[in-house]
Amino acid sequence: MAVVEPWGRWPRYEQHVIALNSRFEALPELSPMLPFGNGRSYGDVCLNGGGILLATRGLDRFIDFDQSSGILECEAGVLISELIQFALPYGWFPAVTPGTALVTIGGAIANDVHGKNHHCVGSFGNHVLEFELQRSDGTVLHCTRDTNPAWYHATIGGLGLTGLIRTARLQLRRVPGPWISGDSQRFSNLQAFFELSASSDQQFEYTVAWLDCVGRGPRLGRGVFTRGNHAKVNAPTPLPRPPRTVRFTPPLSPVNRLSVRIFNECYFRRRSAQLPHATWHYRPFLFPLDGVLQWNRLYGPRGLFQYQCLLPGTVAEAAEPLREVLRRVSASGLGSSLAVLKSFGAVPSLGLLSFPRLGVTLALDFPNRGETTLRVLEDLDAIIGSAGGAVYPAKDARMSARSFQRYFPRWAELQEFIDPKFSSSFWRRVSATTA
Repeated sequence: MAVVEPWGRWPRYEQHVIALNSRFEALPELSPMLPFGNGRSYGDVCLNGGGILLATRGLDRFIDFDQSSGILECEAGVLISELIQFALPYGWFPAVTPGTALVTIGGAIANDVHGKNHHCVGSFGNHVLEFELQRSDGTVLHCTRDTNPAWYHATIGGLGLTGLIRTARLQLRRVPGPWISGDSQRFSNLQAFFELSASSDQQFEYTVAWLDCVGRGPRLGRGVFTRGNHAKVNAPTPLPRPPRTVRFTPPLSPVNRLSVRIFNECYFRRRSAQLPHATWHYRPFLFPLDGVLQWNRLYGPRGLFQYQCLLPGTVAEAAEPLREVLRRVSASGLGSSLAVLKSFGAVPSLGLLSFPRLGVTLALDFPNRGETTLRVLEDLDAIIGSAGGAVYPAKDARMSARSFQRYFPRWAELQEFIDPKFSSSFWRRVSATTA
């Protein structure tokens, strides 16, 4: 047994870990089991307390690549960073990337991850052409939109519960190189964000905003809006610095209201927040947090909660509940330095339980202060539920079964596709019977 923790560092469970090194291996007879990629989910969606974790990082082989079409086949344990390193020299790039490149392809499918370009291309599952799904009885299903389509849609966003994804065929997109050009600008309130987002969606593939969640009154909802497109750059441009590493966990989290207020003020005022013409390497633009390895240690031994919510519908429909979320966060005193706001477009997700849908999504990080933090997150759940929104399972460690079933009304449909020997701590929590 080994103690395994998610990226948020809470909860922690003892689990048996079995490393998979060949996609042709039979699955163990033991149960319950759950595939485990690189452990970058923030909560217990990647955990199986008291059960078996099938560690898939050993399934890291590239199988086939068509340089003319950009169709790549690989095993499910390949990291997105490894895929980019392989494909970019040929002029190809993943169509969708989440906020970290350190996730496996299997994990990206199971959580149907999204990126800064959802308004253009949808989520990761929209670009998965095919995958092999191994069931505990030895059956291997080849799943596409036309072959075993029900299994295809259940497994995309299916949280790793339908079986082991062994391989995947992905459609990549053409890029002229590793550079992204665009601009960065400050905005003073949420209305300014919505206006920037609307004017940018047609011209820029990538759009994202950082928000100051500590400010009140006229400063509520101010932030920095960044947008960009893949670009060819002929002039010499410096490469990003090698990543730094947080090498120890402080006994107490330095993330508190005062430190967040100081950080947010400096981040908002920094020179690079206002760049009319900018060129970035893709790594700091798409994966800024990967520049600091083990940054989750900064939240101390109790870890952190990430809360990513979706407020659906038009700007007019999402604006007021979003303001209410920000007011509640500001009043709580918890603060959040990593507050990311993005727009989701109208491209429909393919997964039965996929999180993205038309609207806006806000991601927040909070230090784990026990009941104090949990009460605030429950308050946010009430706002999100009343607005018809959802909370992202890949980031969650505490939502109730009642909330989950409200956010994902098709959750019961997944039951018929769940492998009888597969389970997770998350699923046991959120699929419980509610009164």
